[in-house]
Amino acid sequence: MTSLGGTDLVDWKLAVSTATRVLRPGPEVSREEARSVVAELRRHAVASERHVREFTELDTGGVDTPVLVVDRPGWVRANVAGFREVLAPLMARMRERRAAVPGGTALTAMGSKVTGVEVGMLLGFLSSRVLGQYETFAPAGPELPGAGTGRLLLVAPNIVHVERELDVHPHDFRLWVCLHEETHRTQFTAVPWLRDHLESEIQSFLAEADVDPATLVERLRRAAQSLGGRAAEEQADAERGDGPSIVDLVQTPRQREILERLTAVMSLLEGHADYVMDGVGPAVVPSVAEIREKFTRRRQTGAGRLDRALRRLLGLDAKLRQYRDGERFVRTVVDEAGMAGFNRVWTSPNTLPTKEEISHPERWIARVGPGPA
Repeated sequence: MTSLGGTDLVDWKLAVSTATRVLRPGPEVSREEARSVVAELRRHAVASERHVREFTELDTGGVDTPVLVVDRPGWVRANVAGFREVLAPLMARMRERRAAVPGGTALTAMGSKVTGVEVGMLLGFLSSRVLGQYETFAPAGPELPGAGTGRLLLVAPNIVHVERELDVHPHDFRLWVCLHEETHRTQFTAVPWLRDHLESEIQSFLAEADVDPATLVERLRRAAQSLGGRAAEEQADAERGDGPSIVDLVQTPRQREILERLTAVMSLLEGHADYVMDGVGPAVVPSVAEIREKFTRRRQTGAGRLDRALRRLLGLDAKLRQYRDGERFVRTVVDEAGMAGFNRVWTSPNTLPTKEEISHPERWIARVGPGPA
């Protein structure tokens, strides 16, 4: 991580150190138990490959990507590296704009510290909630290989924490999680254009960002005021899950258009993973029905009022809707057109569903056709 310093508008090293200081400790396990969990997750990741690829009928062409079992600090380091990679073009534009302002270099140094702390606090909060993640854009490093090909992260302490909280069979739950995350790995290895398409959309979104520092700061200030609970009704909205998120408040109209397309794609990917994990589950995970019922209830309720407010603030509730709406889309299309018909979705960017089609799968079928690709 020593290479993550420099003159960026975010002090990435400070983000890592801040997140590491504030993240919650993981569940108590002995050294032997920790080794056993890591070994089992690796075995399940390997076993999941065959189950997922047979069920989805997707051909990865022998392409493989790393599977890494990490702890919470490891997840933070990986995501900081990924953020820096994706945001690099935007950071370069903002550095150029700031350099033209008198005293801009000093402002950049000071602002990067503040932003580094904020990013670190956010990652510290999220680090205890992510069970697994397919990193599509992460650069390689000595501790986290896999540049340009993606890599699968399984966050061992979080998986153990949730299986204990839900009181479910550890072996079954670990395999169930691996089935979901392996589906994401299969999506990107079997559909080579998908990574480039997502990167293009993300960079288009970032290109629309207002790079004038004063305007950006003012927009973020308004967002903080709106989300800071200045009035009792605003705080109540946050706790109920109503009102805007940070992402909602800083978008331009053009960014909203791009985000609608990205939301549709992410709904497809997340819903497909949920559909696959439950479709494969009955054959290999004996207690899948119990796990799904308890896990869905946990997703919907959160850990408490503060957790629900933070989920809304950070836009995490939108991700929960992606699981639900995307899974319904996939299930409807597979029921109507079969798995081969559904797999037409992976033909090209033009066959991806729109946000409207995610809610109305029959419109996607009418547009693309029910037959196999």
